[in-house]
Amino acid sequence: MNALDSLLSSPVFGVTVTVGFYVLSLHLQRRWLWLHPLFLTSGGTILLLILADIPYESYAKGGDIIAFFLGPATVALAVPLYKRRYEIREHFIRIVGSITVGSAVGIASSWFLVFTFGGSWDLLIASLSKSATSAISVELSRSLGKPPELAAVLSVLTGLTGSMLGPLLLRLLRLDGAIPLGLAIGTASHGIGTSRLMRDNEQAGSYAGLAMGITGIVISILFIPIVWWLH
Repeated sequence: MNALDSLLSSPVFGVTVTVGFYVLSLHLQRRWLWLHPLFLTSGGTILLLILADIPYESYAKGGDIIAFFLGPATVALAVPLYKRRYEIREHFIRIVGSITVGSAVGIASSWFLVFTFGGSWDLLIASLSKSATSAISVELSRSLGKPPELAAVLSVLTGLTGSMLGPLLLRLLRLDGAIPLGLAIGTASHGIGTSRLMRDNEQAGSYAGLAMGITGIVISILFIPIVWWLH
């Protein structure tokens, strides 16, 4: 085994590639603020693996290490929520109501688009849960025997587009307050949008984290009855 094979078989390769592209993405984002580092990092990593003909399994040895920290990072979102527990408690009914309506609108719009353009049943199933986090979306699709990969792709794309275009659209609508911004992005763009807001505005990021969690619960509850009704 030569040095290159040893490097590719080591977890260090996947970690180095991911972190390297992420650091580069942060520098590029300073010039193009609307770009999301996750979009550039994932795109750059995929391009590298294709052009260099590197098996995904070699990258995954290190990539899975980074993916492991997704759970602790998600749990860590509870810290800023705890800091604002009294503020959240005061507006809790309105917060839950707005998130529930937003989740329902997301489900309805997904059905409308797939129905209008003649998408497949598998695409519809994946689309209905796209506003939930990838982990929830994947499990919901898998529970019905549908391709979890399609659900994961749509969920990530939803998060990326929402995180890149959502803040701009909300500013154009003059909905740039921390609370409405956080609730809207968290409901529509789950963890990807939340992570971006957390860097720019902790208050908005806190509400986005709350919206992400409640949206996951709402979609999980509504998903099976809606699928049964549509079928």
